[in-house]
Amino acid sequence: MSIERLLKKKIEERKAKICVVGLGYVGLPLAVEFASKGYFVYGLDTSPSRIKRLERAEQYIVGVDFKRVLSLIKKKKFLPTTGQNVLGNSDVIIVCVPTPLRKVKIPNISYVSKATQAIKKYLKKGQLIILESTSYPTTTREIVLPILKKSGLVEEKDFFLCFSPERVNPGDKKFPITKISKVVGGLSFKSSELAKDLYSKIIKNVVSVSNPEVAETAKLLENTFRLVNIALENEFALVCDRLGINVWEVIEAAKTKPFGFMPFYPGPGIGGHCIPCDPVYLSWKAKKLGFKTKMIDLASYINHFMPKFVVAKVEEQLKSVRSSEKKAKVLILGVTYKKDVKDLRESPALDIIEELKRKGIKVDYSDPLIPYLKIDQIDQKSTSLTRSNLRKYDCVVLVTDHSYFDYEFIRKNSKLVFDTRNVYKKDFDNVRRL
Repeated sequence: MSIERLLKKKIEERKAKICVVGLGYVGLPLAVEFASKGYFVYGLDTSPSRIKRLERAEQYIVGVDFKRVLSLIKKKKFLPTTGQNVLGNSDVIIVCVPTPLRKVKIPNISYVSKATQAIKKYLKKGQLIILESTSYPTTTREIVLPILKKSGLVEEKDFFLCFSPERVNPGDKKFPITKISKVVGGLSFKSSELAKDLYSKIIKNVVSVSNPEVAETAKLLENTFRLVNIALENEFALVCDRLGINVWEVIEAAKTKPFGFMPFYPGPGIGGHCIPCDPVYLSWKAKKLGFKTKMIDLASYINHFMPKFVVAKVEEQLKSVRSSEKKAKVLILGVTYKKDVKDLRESPALDIIEELKRKGIKVDYSDPLIPYLKIDQIDQKSTSLTRSNLRKYDCVVLVTDHSYFDYEFIRKNSKLVFDTRNVYKKDFDNVRRL
């Protein structure tokens, strides 16, 4: 029996051992789903503390049932570990490591390279390697493949290599990973088919594309689409501010058109990895080929301008209630990049806090998910939202609209609220909206 048919048989009979490399917001849900479907899954992570938290069922990712995780560990279907030797015991290895941007906006694929180097050390015949980490087109072919080839094994003949972009939306209860269509692009037809067979065990709709570059670029198109449309709405917010028009009402009116329009919304900026970072991977790759992505670059500029616009509006509101904004006190509501998600990556709240401090304005924050914030120039505790505390501030700036906040209580006990998320859809004397 060929190694391809043998691996296919193992996948079909759920005898294939799977190793998920990276137990973050992408890798952990994936590992849990495969383990729940009867596969034995290794969870490989470089963080000993993360492994211990998993073994104690301590939640560190929203949307994952950690009691379910503990149950899978006890049933010996899921084994979290820092030991790289498990790579040699696995039939399938799925890489879900971070791909951040460096400060100079250059892709940082060092985690992908290190993970691939580790895999090369234990690579054996008959293994399927899948990269899920978002990166620029050609990463699978030009970065991952050359490292694995140094093992002396040959893709398609000895092992199989595929790219399948993650589509996890942290905190989204409507669309867990099992309900989101999966795209797979292998270096060979055999690689694509094996990856499709595997993912089909946990996901209903799996789509094969002709090569990894198509799959890599599709992921970047998805997030660039969001980047550009959010930037468009942010620019509309800037224009509407000058015109004295309610941008939220404009969007609601536009939404009544049953075709040719999809609503996106302005805000204080963009955060996370997908929208602010992923399109830059495509922009960087295009520049290497002598092409400038003008629309992506402009959209990025507009979105990154929004924290400064928020600060300018706060200063404007402070002048209306105080003779000197230098003595003003501001409370930031919500510092994570997304509602109800404990994640600070690229959060616009951090830029807003630093900009306000730079202008000499006293700033505190309140976020039930982040009890203590120590990052860059920020080092402080979350403020409890009591009546007396709220009345200390000249302006409360709603940046992240967590469902945990009692917005009516906040409004009634605040001198002034600047709402960047349109939580207060009605007009109130002490509420100003973006």
